[in-house]
Amino acid sequence: MAQITAALVKELRTLSGAGMMDCKKALSEVDGDIDAAVDWLRKKGLAAAAKKSGRVAAEGLVGVAGSGTKAAVIEVNSETDFVARNDQFQGFVSDLAGLTLSTGKTDIEALSGETYPGANETVAEVLTRNISTIGENMNIRRATVLEVEEGMVASYIHGAVVDGLGRIAVLVALKSSASEDVLAPLGKQLAMHIAAANPASLNEAGLDPAILEREKQVQMDKARESGKPENIIEKMIVGRMRKYLEEVVLLSQIFVIDGETKISGVIEAAAKEAGTSIELVSFVRMEIGEGIEKKEEDFAAEVAAVAGA
Repeated sequence: MAQITAALVKELRTLSGAGMMDCKKALSEVDGDIDAAVDWLRKKGLAAAAKKSGRVAAEGLVGVAGSGTKAAVIEVNSETDFVARNDQFQGFVSDLAGLTLSTGKTDIEALSGETYPGANETVAEVLTRNISTIGENMNIRRATVLEVEEGMVASYIHGAVVDGLGRIAVLVALKSSASEDVLAPLGKQLAMHIAAANPASLNEAGLDPAILEREKQVQMDKARESGKPENIIEKMIVGRMRKYLEEVVLLSQIFVIDGETKISGVIEAAAKEAGTSIELVSFVRMEIGEGIEKKEEDFAAEVAAVAGA
């Protein structure tokens, strides 16, 4: 049997655009014959899927799975929001959320190598098949699992298309001995707040120091434009940074539901009523396409071009 070298895999990948593991498998199947490997990929629909891989996938769905003390959230992207209404795509995202929950794997490469629920294929193979049949580029972008030893991980889906799937997903991990009757509504309200307010971190310690320093520099530059002395500017910066932290740190934010209580105060009040401590230990907010650079298209110009105008 021919030796499947890294250089050979790279060459096939360049020719076909298929994934590295798919190229390696193709070469193994045809004893290293690169032309036959290209044909093998085409027959499996992998080369066709690869042609779509350069297209921006910034739509899709986020999905959640779990209840009680553990929950998972995953983002799967597609090119258009029409695919989010596709039953096959919805089932895929839902199954992946459940698989993430059961395996605890949040590394996408590791998750992609898992056996897909109810199939004799890997997640990566099912994804490739879906790309070919649905006709759009798709990718599994990120996944997170939250868990507490005691308490609850509550979830909320904003813009839900079906149960557990939507455009924004939030998980909230509450550590407490309080009953589910207390934690469930509290967790949902906190998750709804997070979906709306989009905090940068749970507390000040969780903020990236570089972000803090950059904000401080911006505020200093703005303050110096006033022409006031440095000692006055320093005092101004303290107040402005305090206000900034209140805007981006979850525990310091004002609860969107009542418009007056800090989130830390909402949790304290709930703990007092429950007669036991409640600690918000972590959260995750996942919005579809967040941070992906989307290509802006002029639809009218595109139609005109096709029409020869």
